[in-house]
Amino acid sequence: MKQAIPRPPPRNLAGFTMLELIAAISIAAIVLAVSVPATGRMYQSVLYREAVGDIVTMLQSARYAAINSGRAQDVEVNPKKNQLRFNDNYQQLPKGFKIQVHSAAQLNKRDSGIIRFYPEGGSSGGGIDLTSPTGAGVKILVDWMVGRVTQERNASN
Repeated sequence: MKQAIPRPPPRNLAGFTMLELIAAISIAAIVLAVSVPATGRMYQSVLYREAVGDIVTMLQSARYAAINSGRAQDVEVNPKKNQLRFNDNYQQLPKGFKIQVHSAAQLNKRDSGIIRFYPEGGSSGGGIDLTSPTGAGVKILVDWMVGRVTQERNASN
């Protein structure tokens, strides 16, 4: 019987050198360092756009409810609580956002401004100014004659 002679391992094994691994990890670290702050800004932008959309939707819903029900509908805006309310629906704005309401003084409550929508489609008029923590801002306007809800960027943006 022939005895097997152990062979030495081949010299060209597939793999990475330590230098290649360090270079790859360094590149990954640089990419992460750059992308994390951008992700935070993107998240704030998403929160801002979502808040604007939610406010516009709530105002439009109140208008449609007034027309469909034949009764006036109120949207209550409380800047101190950073909150809007239409019937039993509450919209809490994210922390750091600021809201101001411009509405008819005779409708306002102690800490809240009221924007009222009437069955014929009109409204008490007014608007809501929303400012994000980054300084981005929008004016959401409610036309008193036809109750249309529009938005425009703040002049400071």
